[in-house]
Amino acid sequence: MKTYSYELTTQLNSTEDIHVFEEGKHVYTINRVYDNGLKKLVDGYFDYRYFLKYVVKNTTGEPVFMCKKVQRKGRLWFEATDYRTNEQYMINYENWRIGVPELFIKGEGLDMKIDKEMEDWSNFLIEETIVARWLPVYNEEAQTFTITLEQLQENLKQDAAFFLAIAQATLFIGA
Repeated sequence: MKTYSYELTTQLNSTEDIHVFEEGKHVYTINRVYDNGLKKLVDGYFDYRYFLKYVVKNTTGEPVFMCKKVQRKGRLWFEATDYRTNEQYMINYENWRIGVPELFIKGEGLDMKIDKEMEDWSNFLIEETIVARWLPVYNEEAQTFTITLEQLQENLKQDAAFFLAIAQATLFIGA
């Protein structure tokens, strides 16, 4: 099992570097990215939840994974790209009309489900087996979130960058 941790402010529109650590060692940096200043300005009118894009970079600053929110014709989904392999993933809500929506990640040879929890671990599952889990803990005094990602299965094709970008976009900010 690998454990990653990082700290976020409560400012949803922050584009500051977020350093991710594994056992005290800096391994990734996450950034919320706006393609231009106009999108950032307009996003303020939508509580900073409309133009949503997170990029995970390695320690040399190269982008390795990206997840962004897409809204068209009344539909909402997320698209993710692994820049190292050019693999594309689609993350969408299913069963949203009949109760609690479920998030599913689909890619070439991948069907993964995310069990989203508000105050407990959100689990990433493949065939009902938890492969990773993500937990934000709010520190009211500091106005920050301390976030932990545990990657339980080490033999997955998906690495921490995959889970970090998708969790930030879908679980931290969401729809």
